[in-house]
Amino acid sequence: MNQSSNDFNKFREQMNARILAEDHAVIKRFFGVDTLAYQDGALNVKTKEMLGLCASMVMRCDDCIRYHIQKCCELGVTRSEFFDIFSVALTVGGSIVIPHLRRAVAVLDELEGKTSL
Repeated sequence: MNQSSNDFNKFREQMNARILAEDHAVIKRFFGVDTLAYQDGALNVKTKEMLGLCASMVMRCDDCIRYHIQKCCELGVTRSEFFDIFSVALTVGGSIVIPHLRRAVAVLDELEGKTSL
């Protein structure tokens, strides 16, 4: 996750637009389901984003991790809450999650204006 959050967001937005412009029904529907899944329901948006972050860490998807950390920050997730999420992901996913944990903390530090090593 060496790119900045601004670069990541710009690339994600451009590529999502390009993909959706292909007008493929299944891909459009999947993107729609993804959007619907994170809306308020029995669980609020903040909880769903925290679950998305935990699942992304277990799945070891760095782009997904960055995206969900950004969304969680926007929703007011605290640093302590982030580290609880990280601990659950590490427990579920095992030591293979550690490299992604390192990058996740670097993203969190960037978004909080802290300097990572």
